[in-house]
Amino acid sequence: MGTLEQKSDNLFANVLCFLRSSSLFNELLCTAQDEAQRTNIRITDLKKGVQNALVAAGWDRKLRNAIYHFLQARLNRSSIEAQGSPEQIKEPITYVRKAQLAWEKKILKSLNSMCTELTIPLARRRPEREQKDMMVRWTELGVDGPAFMRGSSGICRGIDLSQIRPVYAPKDFLDVVVGMQNPNCTSTGNIGSSDYPWGLVHVSMKVKGLNELRLQYSELAITQCQTGIDDLHDVPPELFDTDRTRLGKKVLAAKHAPISREFSKKGCPVSMRADLWCHMLGVELDHVDVLYYEQLKSYVLQHDLLVDNLLYKDVKLTATNDDQYFVFEDFLYQILLPFSRDTYILRHFAYNSATPPKSYIRGKLGVEEFAVTYPPNGVIPFHGFAMYVAPLCFLYNDVVQLYYVFRKMYVQYFFRLHSVSSHPQGIVSLSLLFEQLLQAEEPELFYHLKQVGCQPLKIAFKWMMRAFSGFLASDQVLLLWDRILAFDSLEVLPVLAVAIFSFRKTNLMKVQTFNAAEAVLADLFTLQVIPLLQLALFSK
Repeated sequence: MGTLEQKSDNLFANVLCFLRSSSLFNELLCTAQDEAQRTNIRITDLKKGVQNALVAAGWDRKLRNAIYHFLQARLNRSSIEAQGSPEQIKEPITYVRKAQLAWEKKILKSLNSMCTELTIPLARRRPEREQKDMMVRWTELGVDGPAFMRGSSGICRGIDLSQIRPVYAPKDFLDVVVGMQNPNCTSTGNIGSSDYPWGLVHVSMKVKGLNELRLQYSELAITQCQTGIDDLHDVPPELFDTDRTRLGKKVLAAKHAPISREFSKKGCPVSMRADLWCHMLGVELDHVDVLYYEQLKSYVLQHDLLVDNLLYKDVKLTATNDDQYFVFEDFLYQILLPFSRDTYILRHFAYNSATPPKSYIRGKLGVEEFAVTYPPNGVIPFHGFAMYVAPLCFLYNDVVQLYYVFRKMYVQYFFRLHSVSSHPQGIVSLSLLFEQLLQAEEPELFYHLKQVGCQPLKIAFKWMMRAFSGFLASDQVLLLWDRILAFDSLEVLPVLAVAIFSFRKTNLMKVQTFNAAEAVLADLFTLQVIPLLQLALFSK
């Protein structure tokens, strides 16, 4: 009992410490002082009068939301009361930690090799003329090549863009996940669970079974009406939409994150999605946030990074070639370039198995006190990274709001899709969940694909790593991401991947090669996300 009380006291102290260190505390204090100085409040009623005024101004709701998001963030990390070194707290399994460290070294080596081959620095200060040119062209960086790719003369500054290559792609990262092995397991062949012997992931991690997932996603049951699908059972679509809109307005008025999450489990009405996502993510902007974005923008104008070229090439190879997203090219640069300079992102490394990559000031190689994080946000983009941002462009016209929503989604969810970890929401666990679900629900299909040399994970991995962005129609991606936010879980990604294989089972059972299987699953544009999720979870 004493231990429970001690944990409760520790948690209360942590919440109090968090609130006192936040900007919210200073704003609350100033508001309370202003109320206390009002002449129409008697001394005897001072405390009650200030409290009533703060509640009327919505401060109780702001505090509840802040505490809710703080507790959610702690639950999504490692054990709240974890013991050991910082490395063990971030990632408790040694061989997983070593795999991530080896992967980071490989990425950094690839980046440095590109610098050496192309004889370009990791970073350089832009000439003043180039800074002015880029500032003028900030909202149209996609026209004739963005300003950061051109010198002050207006031509490309000696870089052959065809030689700028992605540092890594999903296929490279899959090799790392597949290559992981527990050194304490000495058995031959597959090292995973004997119940699921055919997969590629050879680590033993606990993942949920179908019954657990059904319970978790019970609001997605076939008997429940959902926003975003036409089949509404016996309820007329107009009536359902009207009721959802009416209820949605009440939810938005409450501005309370848990209520928004609960409402969004059945999907977000299109006109309310942007605001509901902000509530669920805790994004509430003020003038300080706007100034911070402008500061990040000034960093982009002042310095040119090699990462800029990687982001430019990635946008060109993915979003610009996509019929749905090419119109957002300029928007993507305005988000991704400041993002690469944002040191706020470094905070997620406190609970991420990864460590931010380091570089050294010229002439000081190996001297630790001259090591700097590169890029400043600690994230080296992979091929397809821009697609984390692209669907959000449909929701937000304001680039600053778009930036903060993306930043919050990245540090809360997306980073787990390209980090090696044992976390239940990490890509290793998601890959294992996909393989075990598919073997359990479609054993005949899985075995057939394995026999013809087509491991299903080799196709599904890139879907999950990019959260299906660029593979599904944009409206379907948003419906899927509704559920990621509402259920606060990425486990919906492998469930959808299993559903797609089940849906295309008839054609997949006829293929005899990996290329044929890829062709069957190449076009996902016409698929409807919610019926597929219901198919995977509740059809049997």
